[in-house]
Amino acid sequence: MFTIEHEFDSTVITLVDENGTPLNEDVTINSFAECVTVEQYDPRTDSVQKITLSHLQVRDLAAALDLPEGVYRLVGEE
Repeated sequence: MFTIEHEFDSTVITLVDENGTPLNEDVTINSFAECVTVEQYDPRTDSVQKITLSHLQVRDLAAALDLPEGVYRLVGEE
């Protein structure tokens, strides 16, 4: 399950783990004009872990999910 919300300066997508036990913590993706952040609460450290990706990195990640092992460069879409 996931939700999509439009905030003042970003779009927020929340991914909810409904599959199996134990459940993983929700993943929150914030899409800003300049970057995308991915956050997830880590109960082992009692803190939120966050990574920041450029929009090009997100584009490459989306493409990589459907490609076999190898090294790739997407061209003509920048």
